[in-house]
Amino acid sequence: MPTARPHWLERWSTHSQRAMLFDLDGTLLDSAPDLAHAANVIRGQRGLAPMPVDALRPWISQGARGMITRGLGITTDHPEFEPARSAFMEVYAQCLSRQTTWWPGMDRVVDHLEEAGIAWGIVTNKIARFTEPLLRDIKLYDRCAIVVSGDTTPHPKPHPAPVAHAIERLGLPAEAVVYVGDDLRDIESGFAAGAWTIGCDFGHHVQEPLPHQWGADALIQRADDLSRFLAPAGSR
Repeated sequence: MPTARPHWLERWSTHSQRAMLFDLDGTLLDSAPDLAHAANVIRGQRGLAPMPVDALRPWISQGARGMITRGLGITTDHPEFEPARSAFMEVYAQCLSRQTTWWPGMDRVVDHLEEAGIAWGIVTNKIARFTEPLLRDIKLYDRCAIVVSGDTTPHPKPHPAPVAHAIERLGLPAEAVVYVGDDLRDIESGFAAGAWTIGCDFGHHVQEPLPHQWGADALIQRADDLSRFLAPAGSR
């Protein structure tokens, strides 16, 4: 389990060239409406009533696996899991960006990063088949310095490989990079890759360990809370 490290902000801020990386679903973007739509199409095919978006939101960080296990109430070893997962992915491919928006306040954070000359990027377990078209649809693909999808490296998060790959591509030391995410896997991956970590406790977590137990270097309740880490040292 990661352990919070004191004075991380001072150490990150000493680097003239630095970066902030983000998880995608549930962190940078609110993709729950489109993921839930796809899950509800699969439910409908099986004669089940739609589930509210908020009932599925706590599982969006787990992608297709979370939508199927929660939406259909079956585990990954159930014989219907893989057929349902494949069907879900086909539906989701058609509705990637219909209702997906910024997580509230994250647009201001990204603007602030760009104004401050701090590179930013995305490290997600969403596979490239979905990540790249989604980011192009919402005009973010060309704004970020690096995009690492769930199949970019041999191992997805919580393995350190995705965050380590992003750090290497950025050409920065790990201590110049902070990774922001809304799932324990994000914090584990960032910590193991040597980056600083910020956990997002946006109120939709229902499974233990809860955000305050993740061992992140910092914890935020709103996207706008990130801005205090970007302010000049004397104004924090």
